[in-house]
Amino acid sequence: MSKNLEDIARLAGVSRSTVSRVINGHPHVSELTRRRVMEVVKREGFFPNPAARTLVTQRTRVLGFITPQALPDVFADPYFPALIQGISSTANQYDYALMLWLGEGTEEEERFYHRIRQTGLIDGVVVASVVDDDPLIAHFVEDRFPFVLIGPPPREGLNSIDIDNRHAARVAVEHLIHLGYQRIGMITGWLKMPSARARLDGYRDALRMAGRSASDSRIAEGNFLEPSGYMGMKMLLHQDVDAVFCASDTMAVGAMRALHEERLRVPDDVALVGFDDLPISAALSPPLTTIRQPIRRLGSVATEALINLLDGALATPYHVLLPTELVIRGSCGALLKR
Repeated sequence: MSKNLEDIARLAGVSRSTVSRVINGHPHVSELTRRRVMEVVKREGFFPNPAARTLVTQRTRVLGFITPQALPDVFADPYFPALIQGISSTANQYDYALMLWLGEGTEEEERFYHRIRQTGLIDGVVVASVVDDDPLIAHFVEDRFPFVLIGPPPREGLNSIDIDNRHAARVAVEHLIHLGYQRIGMITGWLKMPSARARLDGYRDALRMAGRSASDSRIAEGNFLEPSGYMGMKMLLHQDVDAVFCASDTMAVGAMRALHEERLRVPDDVALVGFDDLPISAALSPPLTTIRQPIRRLGSVATEALINLLDGALATPYHVLLPTELVIRGSCGALLKR
């Protein structure tokens, strides 16, 4: 027979209200009492009624993960599964469920937003890969709905967890410059995203600081996915590039495929540097030199920040920059030059 709050209170030797406070994480309970109640809860296999708990706490203990990327794009890019792993594991650690919502256009975003606000479906959201003028961000700000961004904030005063995209891109291109390459091209990410523009800025910074001009003819716009890396490299080969910085490893895979089709060797004919350090990077032939960013940790830190925001334990606006690292492998030619 299943137990209720009164049964747990009787077995723990406390009042029903004390059991309720322990289960709902109320701070004004002694540690000794909390341990005694939780021992009984675990021993009896007691699961509180979620609907009743929501009424008491005004919390669903459900978090949302939102990205404006369409479903096929999300699962074609290994970046997102790694990010979702970080979000999910931290949500589980804090006893939160996770709901995913993937963008399918502005109309769907509007419908989704009104649904979660009317139903109180989720407590707060983590938003990744936000694009310019995303209406969801404007709604969240206007209604003071709790959210944390992964990536550069599109406006001031928003909570965000990010890397220094501009600096990291500059490091990647400076590496190619130091290796002696003269005609360095770039395949960008989707330039409606602030992170993609920051990486392009880093590419231009590195060339400018080396006394070179960043010719637009050596910049191919991609969208972070493999086919755009393939097409971008095909275009850049007409510009006689001797090295290319790709704004994602996934695009670097496409770029390498295009080079192999043309019977060009990496790095002998064209050197490559990527961005992300996805698991596939080390398995390519040759292995890809890339910028390592802590993808799972970005998801984890953003989720923890959101939970702290919900608990009133986060000073806003909150900004964290996680470190990146240049990982040197065979595709840039550094190992050969050594």
